[in-house]
Amino acid sequence: MELRFLGSTSLRVSPLGLGTVKMGRNQNVKYPQAFDLPTDKQIQILLNLCLELGINLIDTAPAYGNSELRIGKLLPSPRQQWVILSKAGEEFIDGQSHYDFSKNAITESVKRSLKRLNTDYLDCVLIHSNGEDEKIILEDNALDTLASLKKEGYIRALGMSTKTVEGGLLALQHSDVVMACYHPLYTAEKPVLDKAQQLHKGILIKKALLSGHLEKKKESNPIHANLDFIFKHPAISSVIIGTINPQHLRENATHLR
Repeated sequence: MELRFLGSTSLRVSPLGLGTVKMGRNQNVKYPQAFDLPTDKQIQILLNLCLELGINLIDTAPAYGNSELRIGKLLPSPRQQWVILSKAGEEFIDGQSHYDFSKNAITESVKRSLKRLNTDYLDCVLIHSNGEDEKIILEDNALDTLASLKKEGYIRALGMSTKTVEGGLLALQHSDVVMACYHPLYTAEKPVLDKAQQLHKGILIKKALLSGHLEKKKESNPIHANLDFIFKHPAISSVIIGTINPQHLRENATHLR
């Protein structure tokens, strides 16, 4: 799988990234079917398959239960062959999400993620938005906090997983990367992608397969149709798709070769 630069950063990522929420959390998730958390052996099989397929981008977050801890324990060496992306701002505690975008909370979150992931740097950290994108950037100064952590060497790139067009456009002015939502049934955030292309900023795509709800589409191969549509936009570096099914991972990767 050919690696792509993530915007103007030095990071080179596979066009398919592995989302890991299902490795650590199965409460209050929006997937169509319930699932059991995988065993350590099942996670090891999945991560080794990533190596086989050329997938180097691993997406995790404190809000994904114990996903970070499990990845830190099970990710194959060497560390340099992986691009580890985590987030800050959201915690999942006692079955509920809690948000804190203060400087102290963001700093503590990043340092905790470093310990959990068993690494001395994170390739990218995104602010995990609660939907108040502009407030988080302009009043809480969360991206400024990440910029300070970047200067200190804790992270290599920073950005935001946004939920609004206005927030995405603003985040592009203050960071390296935006994670946006974009697929054939939802193109409202295309202006963010267009602006990122102009500014040479990185774009990652979330919910590309509608979080497992592709039955809404009528194509014979809706996964292929969605991915083909998404990658027609030149700003996009990678699509994050979460799975704990090795066959699904292999099939998704096949579409991007």
